[in-house]
Amino acid sequence: MHDVVVIGAGPCGLGAVRELARLGIDDVVVLEAADRAGGLASSTVDEAGFTWDRGGHVVFSHYGAFDELLAEVLGDEVLHHDRSSWVLAAGTWVPYPFQNNLHRLAPDVAEACLVGLIDAGRDASADPDADLAAWATATFGAGIVDHFFSPYNQKVWASALAELSSSWIAERVAVVDWRDALRRTLRGTDDIRWGPNNRFAFPAQGGTGEIWRRAAEPYAASIRYGTAVARVEVDDRTVVTSGGDEIGYRHLISTMALDRLVAAVPSAPAAVATAAASLVHTSVHVVGLGYEAPTTDDRSWLYFADPEVPFYRATNFGKYAAANLPGADDRRYSSWMCEVSSSDARPRAADGLVDQVDAALRATGVVTGDPAVATRHLETVPYAYPVPTRGRDAALRTVLPWLDQRGIWSRGRFGTWRYEVGNMDHAVKMGIDAAQRVASGTPEELVPRELVW
Repeated sequence: MHDVVVIGAGPCGLGAVRELARLGIDDVVVLEAADRAGGLASSTVDEAGFTWDRGGHVVFSHYGAFDELLAEVLGDEVLHHDRSSWVLAAGTWVPYPFQNNLHRLAPDVAEACLVGLIDAGRDASADPDADLAAWATATFGAGIVDHFFSPYNQKVWASALAELSSSWIAERVAVVDWRDALRRTLRGTDDIRWGPNNRFAFPAQGGTGEIWRRAAEPYAASIRYGTAVARVEVDDRTVVTSGGDEIGYRHLISTMALDRLVAAVPSAPAAVATAAASLVHTSVHVVGLGYEAPTTDDRSWLYFADPEVPFYRATNFGKYAAANLPGADDRRYSSWMCEVSSSDARPRAADGLVDQVDAALRATGVVTGDPAVATRHLETVPYAYPVPTRGRDAALRTVLPWLDQRGIWSRGRFGTWRYEVGNMDHAVKMGIDAAQRVASGTPEELVPRELVW
């Protein structure tokens, strides 16, 4: 019987472990199914020496505690970048956010987008409870929705927009006033500063995973790598591993995917099991291509609305840090990391995908000339994004309080299934808050009260 068992050594789990140690709670066991720390934020180095993340990550923060963690583990081994992000839509490159920079479009497309935005602005404001398709049309009008918002978001979520909620928007989507859009269109000026990640940091070496590799080191004795959870006996307060070990807990902080956690609880009532099983997620095929050509593109990452382009985002990964390239050689190599969504509703096979991504990078002009391919990387991330479906919140109100009442706090990106608070800094904050609740019963800040027993 341990004071605390933590499932997962990703940002949330490590945030909890660090805070528990700070609070003097040392009887902690961390169960990590992988052979390394980091979870979705881990990194890998391929056989050719290229470093890859498990999708597009950049470091920015809403919380001082996350800043302190970064300063402690990285010191001055961090690079800072001003975001340069662009959207390819309607055959034109437009600075991100698309809806803030309509003057870059062809005149007829810009007119359609602007007229739709003005018409939407004259009508009543969008219903906050509307589905995402209805919200987007009421907020942006048909032009922006047709040329960018709908095709792009369908690629990201691998879902029909009418099936999604609009409750997650917050700081994730720029909502532009038509007067500002009209003014910028007439003057031909860009607005590129929107959003919390307009300036971001990145580790000087090791990819995003270097943060969590270093953060885990002081707690190595408490972390059991290669240890997956097979079952949770809530009445006995015992976790049973896939190897058959039984580990008792007084408090359980879980960062594993919520649907898988509930499936591992034999005593979960039917209503809870059904609600958990209704949660929807995407998988992402991460395709990395290294080229024998120097990194000359100054853009950070790019978005693609065209359904014919297989990926929704391409990250200029060699630009983030020269150490992401073999021998830290940005004068010889470049690398692009692309993400392709898949879901049960809209599955996308990985077969042939690397060749398709390579062809699309060249066809869209991202990769210029005819450089040789130096490396080909493909990793499928089974749980990439928790999808904010219209039924998600009702399901969470059924599942999370039931677990909470039994001393199981499901936290983190997939532990709470809330994309809107699914960044690394959010995950660390949830882990810290869970640790403080263990120690003193302090209320958590990022978990709504209706989701806590």
